[in-house]
Amino acid sequence: MAPISTTDRLSRLRAAMKREKVDVYVVPSEDAHNSEYTCKADARRAFITGFTGSAGCAVVTADKAALSTDGRYFNQAEHQLDANWELLKQGLPDVPTWQEWAIRESVGGKSVGIDATLITSQQAKNFDTRIKKKGGAGLVAVTPNLVDEAWGHEDRPARPNNPVMVLSDDYAGQAFAEKIENLRKEIEKKKGLGFVVSMLDEIAWLYNLRGTDIPYNPVFFAYALVTPTTSTLFIDKKKLPSDALTHLGNRVEIKPYEDIFDYLMSVAEKAKAESASSESSEDAPQKWLVSNKTSWALTKALGGDDAVEVIRSPVEDAKAVKNETERRGMKECHIRDGAALIKYFAWLEDELTKGKQLDEVDGADRLEEFRKEGDRFKGLSFDTISSAGPNAAVIHYKPEPGACATIDPKQVYLCDSGAQYLDGTTDTTRTLHFGEPTEMEKKAYTLVLKGMIDLGNVVFPRGTTGLALDVLARQYLWREGLDYRHGTGHGVGSFLNVHEGPIGIGTRVQYSEVPLAPGMVISDEPGYYEDGKFGIRIENVIMVCEKKTTHQFGEKPYYGFEHVTMVPMCKKLTDLSLLNREEKKWLNEYHKEVWEKTSPLLEKDGQAWKWLKRETEEVVVE
Repeated sequence: MAPISTTDRLSRLRAAMKREKVDVYVVPSEDAHNSEYTCKADARRAFITGFTGSAGCAVVTADKAALSTDGRYFNQAEHQLDANWELLKQGLPDVPTWQEWAIRESVGGKSVGIDATLITSQQAKNFDTRIKKKGGAGLVAVTPNLVDEAWGHEDRPARPNNPVMVLSDDYAGQAFAEKIENLRKEIEKKKGLGFVVSMLDEIAWLYNLRGTDIPYNPVFFAYALVTPTTSTLFIDKKKLPSDALTHLGNRVEIKPYEDIFDYLMSVAEKAKAESASSESSEDAPQKWLVSNKTSWALTKALGGDDAVEVIRSPVEDAKAVKNETERRGMKECHIRDGAALIKYFAWLEDELTKGKQLDEVDGADRLEEFRKEGDRFKGLSFDTISSAGPNAAVIHYKPEPGACATIDPKQVYLCDSGAQYLDGTTDTTRTLHFGEPTEMEKKAYTLVLKGMIDLGNVVFPRGTTGLALDVLARQYLWREGLDYRHGTGHGVGSFLNVHEGPIGIGTRVQYSEVPLAPGMVISDEPGYYEDGKFGIRIENVIMVCEKKTTHQFGEKPYYGFEHVTMVPMCKKLTDLSLLNREEKKWLNEYHKEVWEKTSPLLEKDGQAWKWLKRETEEVVVE
């Protein structure tokens, strides 16, 4: 993770800023669809900073440059940023946010510029107000993107334009026409003119299509506009094979991807004219509905803030609650995925015991081969985090060929990995040790395990959000004065993005907005990390389900979680003296389930079968 020089890149960007009369320029991580993970052509922040983590925002002035990122990436950013950059560690005392840093630099009538496709309308409005309040000139939409111009002097990757595939109702569980009709009901409730769908995973889910335009995320570049009578998909028609065209039929109008802005302007002007001439002009004019993740550029095309109503996306909300087919698929794919992980861990232990030299990339590659052997495999769901010893403390570590560590059996090994299957998406983290762990490593592992168990076992009333549950996973670490700098859980898609909104478990305010409900799938992944020494994380994917309780206070239903991930915990790292009776019983019940569900897939692999048998043996419950 050695830094690359960004001096020339910043020089070209600053020349473009000077030409456009922009004093402060903001470079977000996201693409025009507010994607967390982007294609290589949209990795502008990574290009200008050299920092490759998935989260962060860069701000550049004529003589300064700052990168803001969260606790998952402090370690990585310190290694990857060169001397041109100041690192703003989000969440630490007295460290400004990127907005505060940019506002401070704008004092004295200076302008702040940004590509309007890379910031939401609400963010732009609030940011502009704050800039002006402190004496800046305001926020300016800059076209074209200035980083793209600076990048053009080097080999900027081409934008992907891969064909899409139809996801049959056998896996989707609901016809896309029915999803469209349900969306129209939501538009009608809001008395809207129509809803703009700009998030790529929402479009893929809504139309029962999948793609490969963004690595690990089965999505494709498109926009959509759904009105009470029409459904328009903005996509390069070359991406639609004959079966996809047949699938969409005459229920969907196809228009070029790049036509979205001109089309929205034309339909908005038409609607405005019709409203002005309407006999019912005394009524409040209807508005276009956009999600709170829709870009400033799209809102401007519809006529600005007065012409739109910003809502939480009804598509995102519907997608988060898996139907019966999706729930069944998530359970089944996690069994196959669990078998692949068990094969890998058994193989890795055997190789290391024999004295074989393997590095972190060797491990990640072998795990992918095991996954490929499973049914319905479509690829990985993110870069495999195969990390040994000190590298395990880098929360989102990615091993690179020729620049990674050898897996040392005397050190902790952390593997966070997942896959895409036609019937679901997986994300599992296990921390193992192939030698003799230290007392601190065992203690940290067991405290993390206790938190994971408590969160997975909680029962809660309807209306509870992920914000309220976060403390359960951290409580045992907190008692020791320990903690971790990442969320405890994220939503998981169904053959879609491994990180999916709107739910999550953590301290972010947005995790208080949407209550957990049956059918939602989320991760449970507390951890602990000591920089330069080791890292611990244990992650299961869990599914919200209804629970039977003796009473029902307030006549509310009560919910809990069902564990979907089927991979044993590490016996060698577990300090049984720190587990209470109920936790040991849970461990035995969970391991019994893992054995029953995965062992039939391992009968032809004696090595994996024996490893699983050993790791799932019952512990003594006093």
